[in-house]
Amino acid sequence: MFNTIEKLITIRNLRPKKKEGFLKVISIFSFLGIMLGVATLIIVMSVMNGFRTELTDKILGFNPHITIKPYTNNVSQDFYLNIRNEYKNSNIIKTLSNEAVIMMNDKAKGVLVRGINTNQIDEIKLFNNNNIIDGTILNFKKNTVVIGKQLAIELGVVVGDRINIMSSTSSSTLLGLVPKQSVYKIVSVFSSGLYDYDRNVVFFTINDSFSFFEKSEKDIVLEMYVKDPLNADRYKDEIQRKNPNLFVTSWSDLNKSLFSALKVERNVMFLILTLIIIVAAFNIISGLTILIKNKTKEIAILKALGLSKQSIIKSFFLTGFLIGLMATIAGVLLGVIFSIYIEEIRQFLSSVFNLQIFPEDVYFLDEMPSEINARSILSISIFSIIITSLASIFPSFAVAKVEPIKALKYE
Repeated sequence: MFNTIEKLITIRNLRPKKKEGFLKVISIFSFLGIMLGVATLIIVMSVMNGFRTELTDKILGFNPHITIKPYTNNVSQDFYLNIRNEYKNSNIIKTLSNEAVIMMNDKAKGVLVRGINTNQIDEIKLFNNNNIIDGTILNFKKNTVVIGKQLAIELGVVVGDRINIMSSTSSSTLLGLVPKQSVYKIVSVFSSGLYDYDRNVVFFTINDSFSFFEKSEKDIVLEMYVKDPLNADRYKDEIQRKNPNLFVTSWSDLNKSLFSALKVERNVMFLILTLIIIVAAFNIISGLTILIKNKTKEIAILKALGLSKQSIIKSFFLTGFLIGLMATIAGVLLGVIFSIYIEEIRQFLSSVFNLQIFPEDVYFLDEMPSEINARSILSISIFSIIITSLASIFPSFAVAKVEPIKALKYE
């Protein structure tokens, strides 16, 4: 494709003379611009991919894949058994969720109270040993609660402490109607890895929920955990079609706005960083244009010696192409290294500059995730090389306009 003379000319172009310092600066800026653009694009895409995957895993791990509840109280109370018998390969548990307020140490904190059947604890992923950081779930029984790590920190409580919980229902007293209150013992603290979940969710036994919130079996909600959560919508549609009197939602329905926002943010970041690469590629056009102008005499001599116009064009194209190729390779290596150690880098920068990078209360996760996708890296690399190749073509054809006689006339 390229002969020896074309390669030698290319090497000569990549090593400008001392008097061509400005040209060298432009080449360096072109290289750095493309390298940093590619590296940043890979890092951002890896973090966004990791964020989506990690968030999806957390949501699927600690939230129901499908939620089923009656539209009205007229539904037969054996609908739970019917659903459970039909989908024997899925975990289906009874729950009862209500809002309440915790009163503790002159603090008031609104929470979501989830009542669950203690006989089905083994079917709930949240209550495995990896997520229980204090206490034991074996002590979860009447008049006890399980709370999240962030809530425990916020209230300043530990396992064994008692907390006062107030419901929205009222009790009749000599003074009239007052909010219903009761004291519960903390027997366990969990950590899901989702900041908001750990801060706002409290678990009751389902019998305590019935009595405290004055509910009954007709108020229960079924939570279904399927083996393939990514196909939860298919199960949802099937259940809804067979049971039109039930209200069925999937995890993707409940988090649609969140994932839509993530997709928009990812696309916007991709567009912005792509423009950076394109701008950096334009530096190659400037560099090659100046290079051709500075080497007009040498080009004229080569033409006079019989070197074809095509060979000279190819050598200058190869110059720009190699700058783009080397910058892309360097950018990929830099981007992959940063993506692998992104959490360590975040912790280092946070400690050195005393900054809160990737705060839990904003991004829901306790560490910065990263997921390197080979297909994304390949796409970014190909895109970068194509852009730099196109940027190298146009100035290279300016060589064809150099006429040996005019160029050497005054030499």
